[in-house]
Amino acid sequence: MLDHLARRIRLRAEAVLTPLGLRPRHLIALTVLRAGGGISQQALAGTLAMDATNIVGLLNELETDGLAERRRSPQDRRRHVVELTPLGADRLKNAEHALATAENEVLGALTPAGRAQLYHLLRRASSSTPAGTGRAVDSRTDDS
Repeated sequence: MLDHLARRIRLRAEAVLTPLGLRPRHLIALTVLRAGGGISQQALAGTLAMDATNIVGLLNELETDGLAERRRSPQDRRRHVVELTPLGADRLKNAEHALATAENEVLGALTPAGRAQLYHLLRRASSSTPAGTGRAVDSRTDDS
């Protein structure tokens, strides 16, 4: 069921991002840049768990579209600082609005309370200890 729901959300997300010229990896990078307020290219690669070659390709795409810009760090000229441009901030805002609409379509059968419970359970499942670590997760809490 989770795989089916994830597929439905992914398809709707891709459908609303494509007209904005964005792919999911662009959206994630723009979100990190907005939160970071200027981050080194190396730190961005670490945050996104991408290698140097792939981060360069991603940043080239974002710069070509005017959504992000790289500048030499004034403190260390060997490093690049990446920042979200005003156009990037606007595009991200539009993407988030479009994604919220897509999510509403996919999860429309749930009440607001049901959605809140789903989000809570998904966050909890995402933060649980992976299997095989020897640490059990107590499922006898109020969120079952």
